[in-house]
Amino acid sequence: MARFHALRITAVDRLTDDSVALTFAVPEHLREEYRYAPGQHLAVRRIVDGKEIRRTYSVCSPVLTPDGPAELRVGVRLVEGGEFSTYAHKETAAGDELDVMTPAGRFTLEPRPGHYAAVVGGSGITPVLSIVSTLLAREPRARFCLIRSDRTAASTMFLEEVADLKDRFPDRFQLVTVFSREDQQAGVVTGRLDEERLTRLLPALLPVADISGWFLCGPFGLVQGAERALRTLGVRRTRIHEEIFHVDDGATATAPTTPTPAHSKVTVTLDGRSGSWPVQDGEALLETVLRNRSDAPYACKGGVCGTCRAFLVSGEVRMDRNFALEPEETEAGYVLACQSHPSTEHVELDFDR
Repeated sequence: MARFHALRITAVDRLTDDSVALTFAVPEHLREEYRYAPGQHLAVRRIVDGKEIRRTYSVCSPVLTPDGPAELRVGVRLVEGGEFSTYAHKETAAGDELDVMTPAGRFTLEPRPGHYAAVVGGSGITPVLSIVSTLLAREPRARFCLIRSDRTAASTMFLEEVADLKDRFPDRFQLVTVFSREDQQAGVVTGRLDEERLTRLLPALLPVADISGWFLCGPFGLVQGAERALRTLGVRRTRIHEEIFHVDDGATATAPTTPTPAHSKVTVTLDGRSGSWPVQDGEALLETVLRNRSDAPYACKGGVCGTCRAFLVSGEVRMDRNFALEPEETEAGYVLACQSHPSTEHVELDFDR
């Protein structure tokens, strides 16, 4: 089960005017718990005026040893009105401690031979940086094409780290950068990477049908447009992996609200212990669980991060929205507890599977 531990910040590095990287020291006795796969994320929390704030950030550093990390580094982009991102930019300093959850997430790639590619936008570079740097360092028979979109060069996160990869692996790493608000002297013409443009661009850059896996990460519109472009180009759904960092409120309609069946009850297995509790009308199952088990895993509560994933043992639920689970996961019976409402009087969830 995912757990929080207090970790000390050892560095706060300014990446751009609106982004920083936080580095956490991992004590030796916790390194096994903080072992992560390239592409996984961490939930970070702090308490402000009695209110708990949680946010999720991807680990950007490579996985180079099997013993667990001595440090964890995440990128934080400033969000207008964002309580945690504002704090990270204006108040955090080396020596501070924050509660950090052990790693989670399935937007991952364990190093293996093949030709891989990613389409990322903005802070979507963060998990992909971990994926590509791990892959190239540990698998000499792997190649990677990174297509990234940013507003301007000055707003581009991890610019030096990506340039270093290009210098170290010139024959195996292909980099294509597109700016939406800044002209370039060479390379791809300025503009947004939408579905139409990607459908034309991708076949000109690489053999689309031969790519072993596609990794799409960033804002909702970019990820959805890239997926549609790849499907138009004949890429199988099983080769496309997605992680969405930001969803506009109007990006997609939520499921119609229906009353919770009378006398609804949820039975939950969590960290080896089980319990059953009534579900209040209109309440998501995660909220029911949290009223009775404060250790239930969650981070965003928006259907994006996947931290609250649980297996539906019995009963039926409806999910308001899902931006975290792959179709294969939902078909196998997994749901997002933060978005799930009971459609039957009794529902059973297992967070331990």
